[in-house]
Amino acid sequence: MIKRVSLLTRKDGMTREQFTRHWLEIHAPLARPVPGLKRYVQSHILEEFRRADIPTSAVQVDGIAELWFEDRASMERALASPQMAALHADGALFIGANKTFVVEEKTIIA
Repeated sequence: MIKRVSLLTRKDGMTREQFTRHWLEIHAPLARPVPGLKRYVQSHILEEFRRADIPTSAVQVDGIAELWFEDRASMERALASPQMAALHADGALFIGANKTFVVEEKTIIA
């Protein structure tokens, strides 16, 4: 399995509630028909945890999206699909910025 993880920031002028509502109620259903998408998880930020001994990043994050694919080829096909294009077009309506990573999980405790 391969996973894309995106740190999302809402558009300027949008409240966190507006961002969350759009992401969950409008955007999420658009992910269902994306070919090869095995799992999609939205993590909605409730609060930020800070430690005094470790500096925090300047990046504002309003949500974290995780998309799982069987392998890199499946991910590439999904990214080229019209369904993913629709998902990205909708994202442009409420996401002000994002930072996306392709990651491989290493399970430590299951």
